[in-house]
This record gives sequence, structure tokens and C-alpha cells, in this order.
Amino acid sequence: MLVNGEAAEQPGLIKDTTTQAFRQDVIAESMTQPVLVDFWAPWCGPCKQLTPVIEKAVKAAGGKVKLVKMNIDEHPQISGQLGIQSIPAVIAFKQGQPIDGFMGAQPESQVKAFIERLVGPVGPGEAEELIAAAEAATQAGDAAGASELYAGVLQMEPENLKAIAGLARLHLDTGDIEGAKGILAMAPADKAGDPAITAVRAAIELAEQAASLGDTAELEAKVAANPKDHQARFDLALALNARDRREDAVDQLVAIIKADRTWSDDGARKQLLQFFEAWGPMDDASVSGRRKLSTLLFS
Repeated sequence: MLVNGEAAEQPGLIKDTTTQAFRQDVIAESMTQPVLVDFWAPWCGPCKQLTPVIEKAVKAAGGKVKLVKMNIDEHPQISGQLGIQSIPAVIAFKQGQPIDGFMGAQPESQVKAFIERLVGPVGPGEAEELIAAAEAATQAGDAAGASELYAGVLQMEPENLKAIAGLARLHLDTGDIEGAKGILAMAPADKAGDPAITAVRAAIELAEQAASLGDTAELEAKVAANPKDHQARFDLALALNARDRREDAVDQLVAIIKADRTWSDDGARKQLLQFFEAWGPMDDASVSGRRKLSTLLFS
């Protein structure tokens, strides 16, 4: 739930505990719902990797499970009694007893699966729901509504890649190339290779290329006058794509590949692959284009 545009806090969902408070925070609480105990230490690098992942997963579970964190440097007794020799270690308690656990930093999907073993299927988190709503608004042509939804996600999760990519693409669709670049710069440097980010980056590059080209009619006339003018045909493909004539753009590049695969260091094929990246792998033009390319290259 959103309160004044921000995620509402769920009191007691995540907390730190001590040796003295362990019985109440874990044993007693686990009588009514599972409690995860995250054993960690300030010097532990993998612990720092796991913390945001497990906290996000617990929040996404919507109160079905709680998380209690214990610093073993300050409170070594409990971990010693449980025989924990390596951290991070997460132990799940239910009905006052440890019933499951894992060690080491885990990806979000594995942590979610672990929680679902305890409480059953966990629905999408609030951010995921907002992103789905934003994507639906975009499809319906409601750019303003989609923009507001993506902004709401970024208030909660400033580094959410789907929201960054979606908002950047909205700017790009209105011709605001610089605005799209600014939004895309919000993505963490170590996530620059994420497919959602690379797809928008490719679309921005295509938009910049198309901005320097002339009208399609002029380029079409050049190609008609000289079908072997591969540069004109290449530019025409870029211009057609900029006008959302994707199938036509594919056909122009395929024509170049068919006539001269080596032209411009295989430039037509490379450009076609950039189109696919920008459009997304499941776009109709991408699917059709890959089929045409495969037929040409492997027949």
C-alpha cells in the first residue's frame, strides 16, 4: 500500500535482536508465523550482499514471514548453540523450532523460493505491481499515467532497472533523447549490461542516428535510382525504424546482407541485431526479422 506516494511501513517485520531478546523475538513470534534469523557480522562481505536481497523478499511476502537479524560478534551464544560456523546463515523458525535454512549469499530468486517453501506462493511485490500497471498504461497510450507509476516505483526503489528503463523509453518515445539519457544514467554502473538497460540504450543510439537523416522519400528515391547504393539503403532502414516501420527497415537491411554480406564490415547484419535489441526479443518485427536473417545465412 502507498502512503503519500511511499511504501507503508510494516512495524516489526524486520528487526535486530540480542541474546536476551531472542526468546521473545524468535521463539515466541514463530508460534504464530515463521521467523527468519539472519546471522551476520559487520566484517562479512557476503552478509552485506544478502541483506538487501532478504529484506526485499521478506517485504514482498506481505507480512507472512518476519526477519530477525543477529550480529554474532556482539551476540555469539545463539549461533554457537545452533552450530553455525559460517556466515551469512539464515535459519527459519516455526512453532519455536528451527526447521530450515541456508548459508551464503543467495540470489533473490532462491531467497524467494526459500520463503515460499515456508509460507506458500508469494505474490509480486508492490514495485512489481506498479511496473505491471505502468506497462499496461503505456500499451493503452497513457504516457502520463505510466510516467507517474514508474516514478512511484523509483521513490521506493531508486535503482529498479525495469522502472528506469520504462521511464527512459517514455521520454524517448516523445523525442526527448536527452531526457531519456538522463533517466538511463540512474542505473547502477554494475548493472549497465542488464537487458532492460541495454535495450533502451540501443533505442537511444538508433534515435540519434535517425535524427541526422533526411526524409524517407529522398532516401527511397536514391535506392530506387541505384539499388546497389548500400549506404542509402542502410540510412533508409534507420529512417524507417525511426518512423516505426520496423518490418520495412528489416527488409532493407536484409537486402544489403543478401547483396553483399561484407559491406561496411558486415554493418547491415550488426545494425539488424541492434534493432532486435532495441525492440526486444519478443517483438513481432524481431521474431520475423530473425527468421529472415536465419533463412538468408543458413539456407
